[in-house]
Amino acid sequence: MANTTATNGNGSSSSSGGDPMTGLAHSEAHYFNSYNHHGIHEEMLKDEVRTKSYRDAIYNNRHIFKDKVVLDVGCGTSILSMFAIKAGAKHVIGVDMSTIIVKAKEIVAANGMADQITLLQGKMEEVTLPFQEVDIIISEWMGYFLLYESMLDTVLWARDRYLRKDGKGLIFPDKATIFMAGIEDGEYKDEKIGFWDNVYGFDYTPLKRTALTEPLVDTVDLKAVVTDPCAVLTLDLYTVTIADLAFSLPFNLSIRRTDYIHALIAWFDIEFSACHKPVRFSTGPHTRYTHWKQTVFYLADVLTVEAGESVQGVLSCRPSQANRRDLDIGIDYRTETGDVHRKAEGHCEYKMS
Repeated sequence: MANTTATNGNGSSSSSGGDPMTGLAHSEAHYFNSYNHHGIHEEMLKDEVRTKSYRDAIYNNRHIFKDKVVLDVGCGTSILSMFAIKAGAKHVIGVDMSTIIVKAKEIVAANGMADQITLLQGKMEEVTLPFQEVDIIISEWMGYFLLYESMLDTVLWARDRYLRKDGKGLIFPDKATIFMAGIEDGEYKDEKIGFWDNVYGFDYTPLKRTALTEPLVDTVDLKAVVTDPCAVLTLDLYTVTIADLAFSLPFNLSIRRTDYIHALIAWFDIEFSACHKPVRFSTGPHTRYTHWKQTVFYLADVLTVEAGESVQGVLSCRPSQANRRDLDIGIDYRTETGDVHRKAEGHCEYKMS
């Protein structure tokens, strides 16, 4: 594990006790308020893999954007809106709930695009657009583990309400795939999880059980990866429904080398397939750093594996009932080995909140 700051979800709790509706309102406010601060936008803009992929997908397809009406869902500082205007779009509507949109208006004006970009503050489902339909939807909606605190349900609502219905409407990006792999991470697991076995001579194992349920968002060293990657879920944004975001799907991890597995990790790839030359980027351990990093799920067991064997299981995920932006995740796993002494299976549950 790289020596970086690891976070649980976004590094702070967005849940609230008491009445579920009160908690939901609180967590929604927390989510939108977190985007009021310029620091999070600085981090995203400086993420070159993210920002240059969007730029290339738009600039390299000027023939697609020329004279089109574009909707930017969760526009933030309006960088994607301005890319679209530079690529020849007739008009862009940017929608964002957070107060960063006040600065976005200043940025758009400073770049001479105020007449071409309309910025609206509010929830996508509640604002009134100046156009009845749009030709293209652009959005950077992805969260950690793809779906944590993501805006995908909002993008799908906008798709169904505003994207032109003649089959010619486009979504940028339009495909997302979650991958999994197994890693050897004994030293960091001991530091993070084993720490609770003995805290200044006291048994803190109740907190150890809690720690195991909290995925870490961190940068994983490629050398720690023990298995081949496995694609678990692919979302096509033209056809996916909100119901599809709760899933239970199998995975099969082929072991590359004889080693131990202390955790499973997940990341996602993004594709802009509408492009003349498709643009893709990955958030995996094998590619350049992105602010999404990877999501690490520590297992209760240590799996002893040999090259040629496999770890099979099921990845389950559903939005939390308390807060739809949080996730309840389950992992069932078992080792496929001919050695009865090394057989292992288990079930772990995690909460990203």
